[in-house]
Amino acid sequence: MALPKKLKHMNLFNDGGSYVGQCKSVTLPTLGRKLEAWRGAGMDGPVKVDLGHSDDGIQIEWTLGGWDLTVLRQFGAVQADGVMLRWAGSVQQDDTGAVTAVEVVARGRHEEIDFGDAESGEDTEHSITTACSYYKLSVGGNVEIEIDLLNFVFIVNGEDRLAEHRKAIGL
Repeated sequence: MALPKKLKHMNLFNDGGSYVGQCKSVTLPTLGRKLEAWRGAGMDGPVKVDLGHSDDGIQIEWTLGGWDLTVLRQFGAVQADGVMLRWAGSVQQDDTGAVTAVEVVARGRHEEIDFGDAESGEDTEHSITTACSYYKLSVGGNVEIEIDLLNFVFIVNGEDRLAEHRKAIGL
């Protein structure tokens, strides 16, 4: 029997600056594919064909415990990959005590900054949604998934699943 690896500690970095002590939570991106049902002649039922990444895109939602000028000054970044976020997590398996580093590196720009409720004498939280054009997930130092929407790259466990497509269209 083995116990699951659970997140024990984390930190978030924005363009290299640490949010230790300031970042309350991070919702890591949901990874999705756009699958469309296809049922052709001679098929007894539909099969979903893969049409690329989901139209919902890739986004990170994160919450800070208060005001942060860095985020405000990045708002409206003109480049689709103008802001770099790095989430570093430490997961531990309680039956063995083994600790594994998990890291997400993402590039994009802030879609929304929610200042929350402003009430004297009450806690303040600001929520940020960052739309990403680049995403890389590493576990234990190994790159598991890398998605670069602008450069037409999709790598899973070392396999570049778009390499043949890039070659076919002359990229």
